[in-house]
Amino acid sequence: MAEIRFYHLQRQTLEEALPKLMERVQEAGLRAVIKVPGRTHLDTLDKVLWDYDPGSFLAHDKEGCKHADQQPFYLTTGDEVPNGASVLVLVDAVDPPAELGFDRCLYMFDGRDMAIVEKARAQWKTFKDMGAEMSYWQQGERGGWEKKA
Repeated sequence: MAEIRFYHLQRQTLEEALPKLMERVQEAGLRAVIKVPGRTHLDTLDKVLWDYDPGSFLAHDKEGCKHADQQPFYLTTGDEVPNGASVLVLVDAVDPPAELGFDRCLYMFDGRDMAIVEKARAQWKTFKDMGAEMSYWQQGERGGWEKKA
């Protein structure tokens, strides 16, 4: 079972927070699949990962690309894992795949959207009932992450 970390976005948007977490994944030498709820999220995050910081580089591509197996980060709306990722990122209450064949799952959700918060709470309970190792991180006053549970 994957280690599951819930990231409750309150002070920053997903577009601001995701690249910083992906930098940590990259520094650890890991690959990630980033599952988003729809094409709009997919296209937005694709652009964000290229443009967020001129001094940084997060190589990635999105579903439909020619060399998905070579991508350190792969954006998708589905459950495919063409890049052999050990990290799964779930964005804004998307459903996880039936089997979590990952070492780590980062569950990022927008705390300003109550429908997403409610779904995140339900997912927390589901994962907990499955016996997953879990932690809950909330953004502090300055935007940094504070472990709450």
